[in-house]
Amino acid sequence: MINCIIIDDEPLAAQLLSSYTEKVEDIHLLGVFHNPLSALNILKDKQVDLVFLDIQMPELSGTQLAKIVDPSIEIIFTTAYPEFAVEGFELKALDYLVKPISFIRFLDAIDRYRSLHTKQKTIQDDSQQFLFVKSEYRLQKINTSDILYLQGNGDYCNIVCADKKILTLEKLSSFENRLSPRQFIRVHKSYMIAIEKIEYIEKKRIRIGDTMIPIGLTYEEKVRKIIG
Repeated sequence: MINCIIIDDEPLAAQLLSSYTEKVEDIHLLGVFHNPLSALNILKDKQVDLVFLDIQMPELSGTQLAKIVDPSIEIIFTTAYPEFAVEGFELKALDYLVKPISFIRFLDAIDRYRSLHTKQKTIQDDSQQFLFVKSEYRLQKINTSDILYLQGNGDYCNIVCADKKILTLEKLSSFENRLSPRQFIRVHKSYMIAIEKIEYIEKKRIRIGDTMIPIGLTYEEKVRKIIG
């Protein structure tokens, strides 16, 4: 499932994109925002995979917003002005849609997202046994088999292993792209867990080691599908 939001100060343009998302089975639209500032909380608190982002908006432009969102969130710029395309791609946007946006062009952009993330997950599933994270003044190697769970706290993340905790200046959401979905699952806005380390699940909580980890409302369905 692709969790997305739309940020566009033009109501008709936003409505058109919203109608397109309803036609695609694996897209879940979390919200539509006409003011970019009002979208900051959902970008911080929810699992957002993809943002359809207008460039020219009051108070905060789309390019300014793209510079401050979590780099793990993909951006598809939308605008009526093709001359902004170069700036959009310099910000490593996934795609750039010129208004009026056709449904076929919308589908092309979604297919680009699927293709990119399918390749990433294949690489992770085939080869990942460890990862390096920045901790204090060094790059720390962590065997993924040692990880019990990860706990996010704003711009920081605690990686909890059986014998140690490692604090890294990296958001929890970035590890969703770095860790194999066959081994790890996000269960709460603040927690990602190792599936094989689960001892039991009780009353929307998961026991791992000495810790009871809550299952967030947004993640319940995903947890049920993966864990059964």
